[in-house]
Amino acid sequence: MPIDFKLPDVGEGITEGELVEIKVKEGQEVREHEVLCKIETDKAVVDMPSPAKGTILKVYHKVGDTVKVGETLFTIGKLGETNNTAAPKKSTSVMGEIEDADNISSLLEKKSTQADRPIIATDVSGPAKHAASQKQYIEQSSHALATPAVRRLARELNADIEKIQGTGLNGRVTEEDVRKASITEESELAQQQETISVKKFDMWGYIEHMPLKGVRKSIAKHMVESMYTAPHVTHMDECDVNTLVAHHEKEKQKLEKKGVHLTFMPFIVKACIAALQKHPYLNSSLDDEHEEIVLKKYYNIGIAVDTEDGLMAPVVKGADKKSMIDIAKEIEELAKKSRERTLDLMDMKGGTFTITNVGSIGGMYATPIINYPEAAILAVGRIYDKVVVNQQGKIVVRKYMPFSLAFDHRILDGAEAARFAATLKEYLEDPDELLIEGK
Repeated sequence: MPIDFKLPDVGEGITEGELVEIKVKEGQEVREHEVLCKIETDKAVVDMPSPAKGTILKVYHKVGDTVKVGETLFTIGKLGETNNTAAPKKSTSVMGEIEDADNISSLLEKKSTQADRPIIATDVSGPAKHAASQKQYIEQSSHALATPAVRRLARELNADIEKIQGTGLNGRVTEEDVRKASITEESELAQQQETISVKKFDMWGYIEHMPLKGVRKSIAKHMVESMYTAPHVTHMDECDVNTLVAHHEKEKQKLEKKGVHLTFMPFIVKACIAALQKHPYLNSSLDDEHEEIVLKKYYNIGIAVDTEDGLMAPVVKGADKKSMIDIAKEIEELAKKSRERTLDLMDMKGGTFTITNVGSIGGMYATPIINYPEAAILAVGRIYDKVVVNQQGKIVVRKYMPFSLAFDHRILDGAEAARFAATLKEYLEDPDELLIEGK
């Protein structure tokens, strides 16, 4: 029996994905576990392996289609099987044939042709009588000749069955006819929309329409969920990182010889973990159902990565148990995977606190949106030179780093957020405990 390979439920609330690559074609033989296509979900690009070896009998979608969980991607038959050989054999028994509801119409047309007259209800009894009634219902319900199952499929695919040219016996519309028509209609609509989006104008001038899909569509939904669920408050401050900058430059040169690219982010991650350990409410989430604040005793730090497809936040798991060198290597690897869209779904799960670096593109302050259901997110800004008066009353130039801390006001108040910020500043201004020497 041919296998209908459907888009599986990969969890995490994912209900659909965009087909970004098809690696097989109809008639091609495939091995078990061979990748048939790539699906882009809101988390990552996922390989879809074949559940069995065999021959691809049917490809139901094209690149760019949005496929919902449960929709059929491919029909896979036995090795050497074709669409013709895969078709169910006709039974010579009337009773056997009419047991298949999809073949009722075909059976009746066949018998009608043989007898050179239409079958009517008085000619048969029992199951055959029911089949004749189905025949009359199909003929009388509309102009198109199709079984209820095919009509149902047409409704699901939003295809106008009255406009479909049937290829079955006596012009009967088959499932394949409906699917082909649906794909053609979608393609024509997409082309029309693309044409419209290239050059279109309103009363002020030319505009362009871009489809909201893929990662950007997921980000939009997630941001709305966060903003409508958690009341956001942003605390802003800055810290003197003159000493940190000096340490970074020294360690960066040493690690470059070992092939490790050191940024400021590992220092910030370590400083955040130390501050979170003293202020656990920022490393928590709110369980609305049980009305409980869940304090996390582990530290999985999400690092926001800017990619061509949108912002992604892969997670450094167990960051409190890793050295700065390990964190630096992992951040670099996760960023590379994010930009290449090769992240595993698990790379995106389990975060307890997120850091985003708006300073990497010149930003100073921000009002970041919490990576819900986490309790807080830290946005660090561009390090800049600031003229200050030191404790000796002298005017000096120091390195300063601005930062913005957004938090869920249901879980903590501004005072606790300010205390966390003060602790974070202590570690960043005096980073001796965060150094990687000897690690």
